[in-house]
Amino acid sequence: MTTSTRAASTPAVLVLEDGRTFRGRSYGAVGETFGEAVFSTGMTGYQETLTDPSYHRQVVVMTAPHVGNTGVNDEDAESSRIWVAGYVVRDPARTPSNWRSRRSLDEELVTQGIVGISGIDTRALTRHLRERGAMRVGIFSGNAVADDGILLAKVRQAPEMTGADLSAEVATKEAYVVPAIGAKRFTVAALDLGIKGMTPHRMAQRGIEVHVLPAAATVEDVYAVAPDGVFLSNGPGDPATADLTVIKEVLERKTPLFGICFGNQLLGRALGFGTYKLKYGHRGINQPVQDRSTGKVEVTAHNHGFAVDAPTDRVSQTPYGRAEVSHVCLNDDVVEGLRLLDQPAFSVQYHPEAAAGPHDAAYLFDRFVSLMEGQRA
Repeated sequence: MTTSTRAASTPAVLVLEDGRTFRGRSYGAVGETFGEAVFSTGMTGYQETLTDPSYHRQVVVMTAPHVGNTGVNDEDAESSRIWVAGYVVRDPARTPSNWRSRRSLDEELVTQGIVGISGIDTRALTRHLRERGAMRVGIFSGNAVADDGILLAKVRQAPEMTGADLSAEVATKEAYVVPAIGAKRFTVAALDLGIKGMTPHRMAQRGIEVHVLPAAATVEDVYAVAPDGVFLSNGPGDPATADLTVIKEVLERKTPLFGICFGNQLLGRALGFGTYKLKYGHRGINQPVQDRSTGKVEVTAHNHGFAVDAPTDRVSQTPYGRAEVSHVCLNDDVVEGLRLLDQPAFSVQYHPEAAAGPHDAAYLFDRFVSLMEGQRA
C-alpha cells in the first residue's frame, strides 16, 4: 500500500473555531495543521493557488467538487513551494490525466507535508464560512485525532490573521533579476511581498528588466537599480502591519508606481485611507470587476481578505494629490483599484498576471508601461 493510499483510508476531522466539525478522510500528509479557513471559487488552476504565497497560513477550501484531475506538473507553480497551511476538497481525483502531469496532487501534498482532508461536504462548509465569516480552523488526521474538545482548544490557540505581519516570511531573501524578453525598454524595482512568478514574467514580456527585491528593501535599495518604475506585489497578512516608508518616498519622487492585491492595500494606506478585514474575502478566478474609467467589466482572479476603505462616490484629497477609486467589485462594491490623478501611480486589488485566471486585466501592465513612457517624454 502506497503512502497516498494509506492516507486516503485514514480518518480525518476538520474543526472550526466556532465548534463546527466535519469528518472525512485524510488527503495529503497525515498530521495536524492550523490556519484561517477560506474558500476559493476557482474551478481550475489549483496548482497556481497552492503555490501562491498570498495563501500563507490559510487553509483553502475548494468549492469545485472534483479536484486533482490534471495532476501536478513542473511548469505551473507560482513559487518554489506550496504555501497553503491546509487543503480541503470534496472528491479528489483517483488518477490524474494530463500530458504534462508528472505526479498526482495527493503525492505532491504528501511530499511537501501539506495536511488536508477530503470526503466532506465542502458546499456546507463554504455556506458556513459565508454566513459566519472566515475563521481559524484545524485539520487533524492519524494520531493527531483526539477528543473534539481538545481539538477545538488547539484551534482557538492558533494565531489570527488580523495583525499578522507575514510578507517577510514569504518574500525572497536575496534580490534577483528577471531579464527583459527582447530589447530592454525599462527597469522596474519590484518589492516582493509574496510575488508570484508569472508577474515579473508579464513585465519581462513588455521589455521590462525586473529587479525583485526583498520585502524589507530600503529606499536606497530601490533607487540603487535606477528604476523607471516601482511595483508592489501581492502578499499575505494584515496591511496595517506594513512599513510604508518606501512607498511614501516613491510617491514623493513621483516615480511611476503600480501595485496589485496587497500592494493596492499598501498604496491605499500610504494615501491616508484605512483598510479593513472582509467577512470572508474574495478568492478564485471568476470575480467581476468594473473599470470605472471605461465601464468595462472584467472577470478577474482574486485572493484577498482585506480591502481599502476609500470613498467610491467622489475624488479624495491625499498628501500626494487627488485620488479616486478606479475599479469596484460588482458583487459587493468593494474597492478594487485606486488611481492618483496628479502623478503616475495606480493599483488594483486583484491579480492581472492571470496565473491562474482569465486575461481580462492584462492591459494593466500596458498601462504601467504607458506611465513610464510618459515620465520619459
